[in-house]
Amino acid sequence: MKLAFLLLGSVGLSAGLGWAQDADTAPRPGAISVQGNPSQAPLPPLRTTREKWNNFAQETVGPLTWGGGAFNALFSQVTNTDPKYGRDRAALGKRFGASLADIASQNFFGDFAVASAFHEDPRYHRKGEGFSFWYRLGYAISRAAVIRKDNGGNTFNFDNVLGSAASSAFSNIYYPAASRNREAMLTHFWTDVADNGFVNLAPEFWPDFKRKVFGRWTRHSPGVANR
Repeated sequence: MKLAFLLLGSVGLSAGLGWAQDADTAPRPGAISVQGNPSQAPLPPLRTTREKWNNFAQETVGPLTWGGGAFNALFSQVTNTDPKYGRDRAALGKRFGASLADIASQNFFGDFAVASAFHEDPRYHRKGEGFSFWYRLGYAISRAAVIRKDNGGNTFNFDNVLGSAASSAFSNIYYPAASRNREAMLTHFWTDVADNGFVNLAPEFWPDFKRKVFGRWTRHSPGVANR
């Protein structure tokens, strides 16, 4: 249920961005870039355990964690799905805390522990506007199963799969008894694995949305000179 809602919202947003991109954006002639956008430099590799730890710490305290935690808690409260704390106001707070713990534990086990052990780069490497909308959409979702290695090649995404498995098991420490059965754990696991691909739509398409919407508003705002 949660995954279906997230899928519809993500695809709807991405489709709108794709329409806007097809309408007024094309690859720049002669552009050569690893990510497809000449203005976007490739991310430097994370080769050491300390660098992966710093990346884990930064992403875990970032705004996406708090926003994702609030969204997951509210959705779980409205639909009364796992973790099943009930329907009162206190339950919403418990769900929010559990959601933050879920995100933090998955980041720790996947983006730090597993990524360090398997020499994987846990970050999403955006393709950008040098590629078609549908290619970018498929690429973003596919990274739930494929990840970049420290040396730049691709490999199976052990970060996401093993990290989600460890996080699902860890959640038994704080989830209520009704959400600590095998079915709940499997649902938690597969939802986390799939969510990783759809969450990638945000860093892939958000810069386009920001430029088209906020950039257009800035250009047409009184007192702002057009460049």
